[in-house]
Amino acid sequence: MKALMQVACLVAFLPCAAAAAQAPEYTADGRLIPPSDYREWIFLSSGLDMSYLQLPNPLRASMFGNVFVNPEAYRVFMKTGAWPDKTMFVAEHRLASGKGSINRYGKFQTEIVSVEIHVKDEARNPGKWDFFAPKGAEPAAKIPETAACYSCHAQHAAVDTTFVQFYPTLLGIAKAKGTLSPAYLKEEQSTAATPGTGR
Repeated sequence: MKALMQVACLVAFLPCAAAAAQAPEYTADGRLIPPSDYREWIFLSSGLDMSYLQLPNPLRASMFGNVFVNPEAYRVFMKTGAWPDKTMFVAEHRLASGKGSINRYGKFQTEIVSVEIHVKDEARNPGKWDFFAPKGAEPAAKIPETAACYSCHAQHAAVDTTFVQFYPTLLGIAKAKGTLSPAYLKEEQSTAATPGTGR
């Protein structure tokens, strides 16, 4: 059996290598090794100057947030509306600029400001997701579960503590599969019932 598996990987080397590379990897002391190829993953969406927990600081630089997910997880979600074990999201935050080259209106993305990684790894944290905020290629320790990101995702995320409501290509899948969270559905009903929301 082992020989057959080796032959399969040799025959289709690139898919096998990609599958191995896109599972979470850690150092011996439990720090997450940031995936170097995440920009080759599935691009879900981009937001401009989004803020979940507070009003934006008018002095803060304008930023885009780009979200990527590993291809294996994406394929499972498209079939089931749920995220499998070993799902990894990468949120890449880049400065937004309106000045450059021939641009006269609107904004485009420039250098990376920060990266956040959201990981579902049942072997390390059964039934839960972990957050990491690496600096460049350096391995990152898990953000403590007392951080606001955990409670915010748990209370407001559309599917399994992930903000599928902001990923237009996935929201319809979750609706069709019936995997939207009760908390999100209740929040949406409340928003729709509030006068002046335009919903």
